[in-house]
Amino acid sequence: MASEFSRTLSLLRQERGVSQRTAAKDLGISQALLSHYENGIREPGLAFVVKACDYYNVSADFILGRTLSREGNMLTKQDILNAAEPGNVLQGSVLATLQSKLVGGAVGVLFGLLGKLGDKNAINAAGAYLSDGVYQLYRHFYRAAGANEDYFSLKREEFALGLAEADMKLSQGRYVRALEGREKAEFPDLSPAALTEQFPGRNQSLTQVLGTADARINKLAE
Repeated sequence: MASEFSRTLSLLRQERGVSQRTAAKDLGISQALLSHYENGIREPGLAFVVKACDYYNVSADFILGRTLSREGNMLTKQDILNAAEPGNVLQGSVLATLQSKLVGGAVGVLFGLLGKLGDKNAINAAGAYLSDGVYQLYRHFYRAAGANEDYFSLKREEFALGLAEADMKLSQGRYVRALEGREKAEFPDLSPAALTEQFPGRNQSLTQVLGTADARINKLAE
């Protein structure tokens, strides 16, 4: 969160035309602490993010640098407060909460569209592809935590050989093959207006995920 948040926080203050001292007083913190936040030296707590959103009248998505829309509605103040509640799986991390909502919303739109298409092969292949991704990410996390990998039936050596990646690639192939076998007229309307109407709120997550991934991948071609 540090780099995007700190840069946006500083720009918002300058845009408002107030000094660091004034903003710090209004936000209920010391000028030194605000300076640390704006320079990415320290990461703020959840309560400060809520205050900053109210003070600068922007969405949490915007202040975290995850959307260009100041009124973005992917992450609400209540989501931030809920992240701080004891027992919340994402406790203490606004960024984790936002990423979960972004990816979850985007996946929801994808499967909603696949459901309208009604192709079981495409739906199952998409599920397998995404499941493989989650499997790999969780298993790497599991290994880094020093947990016993006997929990998994796939042996550690076989996992290291890339069998999960291979299954993911095969699932992608099945997915593409299923879609290419359909008539174009069978597909639902994918225009921005239609998607917004069909998936209010969640379509913004899809747009953000696609835009971020597209820009990141495009850098590889430079």
